[in-house]
Amino acid sequence: MSIPLFGAGTFRLQGQTVIDSVRNALEVGYRAIDTAQIYENEAEIGMAIASSGVPRKELFITTKIWVANYAKDKLIPSLKESLVKLRTDHVDLTLIHWPAPGNGVSVEEYMGALAEAKQQGLTAQIGISNFNIATASQAIDLLGADAIATNQIELSPYLQNRALVEFLRQQRIHVTSYMTLAYGKVLRDPAIIAIAARHGATPAQVALAWAMQLGYSVIPSSTSRANLASNLLAQQLRLGEEDMAQIAALERNGREVSPESLAPVWD
Repeated sequence: MSIPLFGAGTFRLQGQTVIDSVRNALEVGYRAIDTAQIYENEAEIGMAIASSGVPRKELFITTKIWVANYAKDKLIPSLKESLVKLRTDHVDLTLIHWPAPGNGVSVEEYMGALAEAKQQGLTAQIGISNFNIATASQAIDLLGADAIATNQIELSPYLQNRALVEFLRQQRIHVTSYMTLAYGKVLRDPAIIAIAARHGATPAQVALAWAMQLGYSVIPSSTSRANLASNLLAQQLRLGEEDMAQIAALERNGREVSPESLAPVWD
């Protein structure tokens, strides 16, 4: 099974806002939706999907297990609760949200429980999120690289994560980029704006196309139907070698998300 290159993110979207965002995303052509237990919007997403009329078999739904549910006796029950909220009998991908090294639950315990969830048919694929090389290596040693569908990591023109990406490529683990637009900061970058002007594209389309040309999946979010539709067109934009080189030069270790108690030591 493959992971779609393009999906709709739902981080920080709740209530009617996330219902409208997911409904609009599905109406303009999205078929992959990314959520997480900690986003507290699974029920609303389930509602939006149910009312959309889009057949479940056409959708790719991802959720992430929150830190409080990592223990062996909590992970599967929490995922079953997520399925009820999402109004489905399974999700397509379930991720461990953060390695949370100080959480008191070992990588062996939560990855084992996640693998059991897959065996029970609660999720078609499993993976990790925000894992560095060391913690990803632990997960690989436990389950094998083939069992890990993706590592969803913060990745943008300002944070290109080259060492981690190269490691994941060597292991043949797919990369999913979140925060690809760096909270909108890259949209104001002169180099990105110039590339967009040359292609008759938007800065967002340029950043998203850059990530996809490198082989990453992207999951941008928006509350605007117009922006959702516009972002989707990034799949049709092909950047040239010079464009890609100019974006490569924007690296500045511009990390936006790194909660102290949850994040590993970054590579």
